[in-house]
Amino acid sequence: MSNIRNPAPGASPGLSTPYKVRLAARSGALSSPTADLAPGHVQGNLVVLPRVLAEDFLLYCQRNPKPCPLLAVGEAGDPSLPGMGEDIDLRTDVPRYRVFRDGRLVDEVADVRSCWREDLVSFLIGCSFSFEQAMVEAGLPVRHVEQGCNVPMYRTNIPTAAAGPFRGPMVVSMRPLKAAQAIRAIQVTSRFPAVHGAPVHLGDARQIGIRDLASPDYGDPVPIGPDEIPVFWACGVTPQVAVAEARPDLCITHAPGYMLVTDLRNSQLASF
Repeated sequence: MSNIRNPAPGASPGLSTPYKVRLAARSGALSSPTADLAPGHVQGNLVVLPRVLAEDFLLYCQRNPKPCPLLAVGEAGDPSLPGMGEDIDLRTDVPRYRVFRDGRLVDEVADVRSCWREDLVSFLIGCSFSFEQAMVEAGLPVRHVEQGCNVPMYRTNIPTAAAGPFRGPMVVSMRPLKAAQAIRAIQVTSRFPAVHGAPVHLGDARQIGIRDLASPDYGDPVPIGPDEIPVFWACGVTPQVAVAEARPDLCITHAPGYMLVTDLRNSQLASF
């Protein structure tokens, strides 16, 4: 899969509600990652596929709930997503999309109305941005938010369970923490299984196939202090790798870090 790097982020001010974020994306005014926008609200990873592959992809998500926790599935051809927010239009309300043809990444765009089809089925998958508020409230640092950049994401050697043509390695996101903070982060994020839950690995990145933390496959590198360890969570970019294996004639996803911001509250997803 091609590695199109994200443009330098520049957070837009005043985007404190999900609807304002979606309208800003729709108008083209928002072109930055969404990590710190509309605090307290659920953000989601988007995957849009032809109906002929929808059943297989649904099964792929069910077999891989850590990287692919399903929040919602749309009706074929319908760009709205009832229950996820007011006046959602999946063709315009994500700040940046990726377009795949025959499994190959061919474009990154701010609007996918020109390639939308009546046979497309939309899947919304939980995003780790949603548990970051709980981390901040627990006094834990979130480095990419502090740095004003996109979260670093890496392809790993951790396999996912195949379903039909969908298969491939897990993608993870990384946040550096001190050892005691990492223990607390496990406790905090375990409450949110609908948005990836607890980490899948911490410490030596080479054990999960990551050679260089300074060169993420997606997003931006962040500094790691000498007294910190990298902590890795399953990431909703994982389906984009599976799409490259499945090679559908058309697939639309979010660009890594550029999410659909919903009206759901993060607290609604807490399991305890």
